[in-house]
Amino acid sequence: MFNRVRDLPILRNPDFRADWRRHYDSRLVDAETAVAGIKSGDHVAFCRGREPQALGLALAARRNELQNVRVTLPQPGRDFGWYDDATWVDSFQVEVGITTGLSREGVNNGWVLFRVNLDMAESTPDLGANPSYCADAYLVEISPPDEHGFCSFGASVWDKPMAIKTAKKVMGEVNPKMIRTYGENYVHVTEFDYFVENEAPTGWTISKTPTKDIPPLAKRFAELVGGLVNDGDTIQLGLGTISEWLPRAGAFDNHVDLGLYSELTPRGTTKLIEGGVITNNRKSIHRGKCISTAAGGGRDDVTFINENPMFELYNVEYVVNPMTVAQNDNFVAMNQAMAIDLSGQSTAETLGTYQWSGPGGQPAMAMGALMAKGGRSILMLPSTSNDGTKSRIVSVLPEGTSVTIPRYLSDIVVTEYGVAYMRWKTLRERAEALIAIAHPDFRGELEKAARSRFWPH
Repeated sequence: MFNRVRDLPILRNPDFRADWRRHYDSRLVDAETAVAGIKSGDHVAFCRGREPQALGLALAARRNELQNVRVTLPQPGRDFGWYDDATWVDSFQVEVGITTGLSREGVNNGWVLFRVNLDMAESTPDLGANPSYCADAYLVEISPPDEHGFCSFGASVWDKPMAIKTAKKVMGEVNPKMIRTYGENYVHVTEFDYFVENEAPTGWTISKTPTKDIPPLAKRFAELVGGLVNDGDTIQLGLGTISEWLPRAGAFDNHVDLGLYSELTPRGTTKLIEGGVITNNRKSIHRGKCISTAAGGGRDDVTFINENPMFELYNVEYVVNPMTVAQNDNFVAMNQAMAIDLSGQSTAETLGTYQWSGPGGQPAMAMGALMAKGGRSILMLPSTSNDGTKSRIVSVLPEGTSVTIPRYLSDIVVTEYGVAYMRWKTLRERAEALIAIAHPDFRGELEKAARSRFWPH
């Protein structure tokens, strides 16, 4: 197992000599019993992806019994109550690694903590470690065991294998609806302390893009971005309502022999495989395989991925790592920004100090794409805000804005008005290229700002 861990204690390994069925049966309890041993001051880590529902609700129900429990949730997906208001803080201090609709109000008002993280960074005792590691209790959703005693993590691996190995107690919520995939998506029964059986809905899509009626804006981006992709390229699709539309909006329909190497798989990706667009036949690593750390999308996508040997899921420290990404020749990273300034630096996280999301895998994918032979990094954004009153191409990012892609990693920028190339350009040339793809209503003020900065005065 590839990982970015150094000198952290490994507290558990599978015991293949044990009677795994007896181990499972002897540790099968209800959710309340499983979380009863969690005490005030403990660190409780939830898995990334779909949090275990029954275990989460049972822990939240102990609100009046517990104090100062640190709860880390990398991606808030299920509502356990503690995002609602500041009254929960004395019992549960919640930390998140990406801001979703559930946690956004709490993060921006201070009762939910936002953690700045980067999956490619090494975890060490002295410099800092992934907060999913070394928890007093790690809570994770898993499938029922197979005939060999192995459970699946379902549609996502993320950092779950190492989180289990470094936790003091591990609680698995066994959901019969979890899918199985190949790659690194497995864990043995003997690595768990408790099992709780609970059937809960599974399957997810990244930003809940609609299933029908492709918007004209998505079709325009599909036309432009599709023209930047060549047959045989290996593609990555990031989080965002525009980027997630690309497979369904026809961006890749006229291509052949594409490869897939991505943090996530948006809705419609599997249709490209069924249509012969994605074959992975020209990939320089993992030839013949679709690689990701999470397999999302709609119900049809998840059904196609289930037990399909063409899909392999690996841990996030391997997949979302520029050193691995760069091994993919002709790699094309496709991600979305909220705003970009005339120097080429962009944000996918905040506007001013208001936290909308998080960096996710965007920095690592952009960096890896520029390091790869024949690689390109494409950044997409609509030219204006949703109501059309503000330009997303700005002279300077608002004060306090977090930069997701610094200007030296900016490569190709796309709006519905065209394509701007950033690589090896002067600041003046970058400004001219970006103004050319800005909304016409805002080009005049952008030109004025650019001349005051990048021309003699």
